[in-house]
Amino acid sequence: MSERALDEPARRFREFLDRGSVITDPVRLRTYECDGLTHHRATPGVVVLPETTEQVAAVVRICDEYGVPFVARGAGTGLSGGALPRTDGVLIVTSKMRRILSIDLANRRAVVEPGVTNLAITEAVADRGYYYAPDPSSQQVCSIGGNVAENSGGAHCLKHGFTVNHVTALEIVTPDGDIVELSDTDPGYDLLGVFVGSEGTLGIATKVTVRLTRAPEAVTTLLAAFDGVERGGQAVSAVIGGGILPAAIEMMDALAVEAAEAAVACAYPEGAGAVLIVELDGPAGEVAHQFDEVTRICRESGAFELRTAAGPVERAAIWKGRKSAFAAVGRISSAYIVQDGVVPRTALPEVLAGIDRLSRKYGIRVANVFHAGDGNLHPLVLFDDAEPGAGERAELVSGRILDLCVEHGGSITGEHGVGVDKSRYMTKMFSDDDLDTMQLVRCAFDPRGLSNPGKVFPTPRLCGEAPGVRRGVHPLVESGRAEQF
Repeated sequence: MSERALDEPARRFREFLDRGSVITDPVRLRTYECDGLTHHRATPGVVVLPETTEQVAAVVRICDEYGVPFVARGAGTGLSGGALPRTDGVLIVTSKMRRILSIDLANRRAVVEPGVTNLAITEAVADRGYYYAPDPSSQQVCSIGGNVAENSGGAHCLKHGFTVNHVTALEIVTPDGDIVELSDTDPGYDLLGVFVGSEGTLGIATKVTVRLTRAPEAVTTLLAAFDGVERGGQAVSAVIGGGILPAAIEMMDALAVEAAEAAVACAYPEGAGAVLIVELDGPAGEVAHQFDEVTRICRESGAFELRTAAGPVERAAIWKGRKSAFAAVGRISSAYIVQDGVVPRTALPEVLAGIDRLSRKYGIRVANVFHAGDGNLHPLVLFDDAEPGAGERAELVSGRILDLCVEHGGSITGEHGVGVDKSRYMTKMFSDDDLDTMQLVRCAFDPRGLSNPGKVFPTPRLCGEAPGVRRGVHPLVESGRAEQF
């Protein structure tokens, strides 16, 4: 689609949006050329910033009328290229839709617009003893709309669950511009569950009803320092194997700690090859008992220093380094790729050893930060983007890390999504029939393929197949077990 082909849609958008909310200036468009994964960039054809559901629906209907692809974007903090725009399409940015519409503490619910930041929900109810449980590291800036798209997690999702466990209803704009309500009380198919984590390929969330969680009676945070990740991993396995389910159990290796010290001076124990952060919450008596057990396990696993937060200030200080880890590596590397593989906890030592071998083989440093309790790895693949070939080597290492995860019974993503960055690895996890079945679900919502095209699925979708909707009858359709729209 030529640049001129977007002139008429842009003119139509200006009929109901402020002039400043329709961006076509090439310089201003560059602001939106990537999300948090800066390795992938594309300048959008047009950017719009609607303020209401009706405006979002009107934009989408015009896109549908002209056959223009569109991509939804929240705060742009995603790490898989999920909000990478189309040069021939429209980027729909929901950052102006940031109202908390209602809070119902009696039913522990809040209704918010997609541009509301994750942390803002907790801040709105904290003084009344509640909070919103999913807590991505970027929670100060990431938006709820993006959290819904990616089914975002966070440190405390080990015990409390991911976004899908805390969203009870959605208002969405479908790819043809209809406004539809989805709820966990709807009969039949779990369309709410299908939509959460669909990465913008099934439509755009415009209102989100979230579950509020009662603040626990007690919270205790412990930091343990080890000489290496192996001993830290032993402690993690022993804690979980002992029947203890912490609210969070996080690990950082020496390189990640080095970066955090350079960025925020977190003052973690000197000489640590790995630090483990364990947070316990719940009834005071239970937390006290679990704390004694975790302390004993860490000591027996070889922890050479233990620290316990005496209150909220010290708790925040312990978390400071971990929460800043992704951004912090910018202090020790000019460029990096954040990965997001998952492995069984028992495979952690072997996979981490494999990552170390890849690092040494290709001369690419890897800093490891991960949700140790559920085996969700976040290797930070560091490289110098001014060095010829370094970016390609980093991509290679990044991909080989995902291969390791799959080979050990894991997944290519735990919470960052597939986006554009990992779509080519989908065939390593799923068969052709699996991918075709997923594509049938997508086509049911978006038969024209306009909503965030080019994401999640390989392109071509199957080996030797041209991009687009399958030509001919799918086996499931032919057998009468599915319907293709």
